[in-house]
Amino acid sequence: MADVVALVDDVFFQAKLVATARQGAVKLSAASSKDSFLAQAAEPDVALLIVDLNSRAGAITVLESLRDSGNQRPVIAFFSHVQTELADRARSIGCRRVMPRSRFTRNLATILASAKAPAGDHS
Repeated sequence: MADVVALVDDVFFQAKLVATARQGAVKLSAASSKDSFLAQAAEPDVALLIVDLNSRAGAITVLESLRDSGNQRPVIAFFSHVQTELADRARSIGCRRVMPRSRFTRNLATILASAKAPAGDHS
């Protein structure tokens, strides 16, 4: 099972996420559709959810679905720095950690490491 599930449909950025996760020994699963993301997000071992607010899968709808399902896992959403309205919308839905893509990328290794489960926690 994954430690982190990410909704990212940009294949180049998916590759960066996967490579950074591998370097930090974090299990990451990237989804490019709403249904795939939500199904993976419901898995018991997931510690962190990442949402690209620019995803064509409908990131705001995904955040609403997470909120409506009672999701208790941490969610980090990132956005293009010029799309502040999109960031504000994500916050209004209840996403507490919203950051520009540049800051997210700069702190990616640390963000992923924070979700790494202690050894032996995965079945």
